[in-house]
Amino acid sequence: MPISEKIAILGAGNIGGALLEGILRADVAVPEQVVATVGTQDRAAELAQKYAVRVSAWENLQAAEWADIVILAVKPSLMPQILEEIRWGLREGRILISLAAAFPMGLIEKLVSRALPVFRAMPNIPVTVGEGATAVSFNAHVNRGQVDTVERIFRAVGVVCFVAEELMHAVTALSGSGPAYVYMVIEAMVAGGLKMGLSHEHATRLAEQTVLGAAKLVRESGVHPAILRDHVITPGGVTISAVHELERHGLRSMLISAIETATRHSRHLTGELVSRLEQMTEL
Repeated sequence: MPISEKIAILGAGNIGGALLEGILRADVAVPEQVVATVGTQDRAAELAQKYAVRVSAWENLQAAEWADIVILAVKPSLMPQILEEIRWGLREGRILISLAAAFPMGLIEKLVSRALPVFRAMPNIPVTVGEGATAVSFNAHVNRGQVDTVERIFRAVGVVCFVAEELMHAVTALSGSGPAYVYMVIEAMVAGGLKMGLSHEHATRLAEQTVLGAAKLVRESGVHPAILRDHVITPGGVTISAVHELERHGLRSMLISAIETATRHSRHLTGELVSRLEQMTEL
């Protein structure tokens, strides 16, 4: 059954467009309950025809005034401009959901100059195929019913977990950037298959399905990955020789360090963003 709230998606690009499709496909809302804004008239016409929803080219204030839930699916650099544009039309109780990476909720509250329920979400690119990982945090003005509604919205495009806002940097490093790490693993596995004589088509098909199947087994079994790994290993077998080579080159240490480095860089970017916007406000 659809939710009762009306939804506006400001910036229906890759992530916003995927969320729009997921919301409709999962019956979170019907087309009459959803509006979207985009950057061009051509994109607006394309989405309106595809999803039978009302789409406009950057009529953000009108969309925000109409909706009960406003999803800000725009780049961090556009957030101040969009928030300045829509804040005049935000009535009490309006839910704001920001998808802008590195943009803290405190800054959103400051820019809209009023107390509103604010959510900050970090979806990753697999939401475009309905298999995303989204972490969500929220401010002190949010109630239980609003949490349930927002969870349902993001469950339409994958899995959802709720975390404290200070952990969103780690989320960005792990699941936000994580698809890039996995793509590199798939690419390397394909290259290994090619080196050993497999065709590109067969190597790619086997590598992608192996990663997909392994991830699904972790999710559905609930078994620790290390235990599942040991289930594949036999004494003196092929797998243990490959695992030894991966350990010798520090695969796990490299991935841990990559996430640590990306987390620090996310904190740094947020600090720079906040400092820059505070300086602009003072001016």
